[in-house]
Amino acid sequence: MNTLSTKIYIAGHRGMVGSAIWRALAAKGYTNLIGHSSSELDLRDQRAVTDFFQSEKPEIVIDAAARVGGILANSNYPYQFLMENMQIQNNLIDSSLKADVQKFIFLGSSCIYPKLAPQPLKEEYLLTASLEPTNEWYAIAKITGVKACEAIRKQFGKDYISLMPTNLYGPFDNFDLNTSHVLPAMMRKFHEAKSAGNKPVELWGSGTPMREFLFVEDLADAVVFALENQFKDNLYNVGTGVDLTIRTLAELIQNTVGHEGEIIWDSTKPDGTPRKLMDVSKMEQAGWKAKVGLEEGIKLTYEWFLNNSNTYKELKIS
Repeated sequence: MNTLSTKIYIAGHRGMVGSAIWRALAAKGYTNLIGHSSSELDLRDQRAVTDFFQSEKPEIVIDAAARVGGILANSNYPYQFLMENMQIQNNLIDSSLKADVQKFIFLGSSCIYPKLAPQPLKEEYLLTASLEPTNEWYAIAKITGVKACEAIRKQFGKDYISLMPTNLYGPFDNFDLNTSHVLPAMMRKFHEAKSAGNKPVELWGSGTPMREFLFVEDLADAVVFALENQFKDNLYNVGTGVDLTIRTLAELIQNTVGHEGEIIWDSTKPDGTPRKLMDVSKMEQAGWKAKVGLEEGIKLTYEWFLNNSNTYKELKIS
């Protein structure tokens, strides 16, 4: 049984997801949280991870560590996205099993599901068809993590579960235009165009694909819920169950930022998957539901961005 002094290791505790989980646990009164930066502990190094588990002896492990990026990064570095993610999660999962960690929460991504799977995406669609080519390397790595946790659950009876969040955004997001995802990239573009006198903003694609977005603090809340409860299955989608077009998203961000210039859609650029909506009924049946609406979440994210914009290099807008 968990207590507030249960020793919980959060891998990737400095990232957007890991830091949100840390804040959520601390807010609930958990006092024995541990985390190491990548310079202190290289999770790709099997021996280093084994030694860490032997010395620290965590009771619960939350894996929020991954090499992540958008379409461009995935396309340019397929080997790193496949191999480094497998190294990180394999070392964490195997060390947890060997150290008799009873509860392990593995965080993946909705990109594990087939490109043309029926909508909304149900957990049972995993491995039923081909993946989206633009991020299949990352997806394959994450699928192996889901399956490793499922195998441990089946063979050893340990409470190892996988949570698959939809597109995440929020405080500590990545706003680098070369590696960021769609929502933070748009926020930065609109902000800098507004600062440059409401210059036009050019966005990729047609604006017609539909996407679902989850505020990162809602995901953190779902992780705490999973930590404090026994789930009967190994795989759960985490999202809002609501999506919108990329065009509507752009207008929502534009309004929040206060940009009054034109939006130009570059339809020569790829759209990616036409629609990606999660079926979140399993998580809701387990007793958890997202709380933060998209408009509110975007406002909170933009407030954070404004307070931390000194951490991003200014773009030259031509």
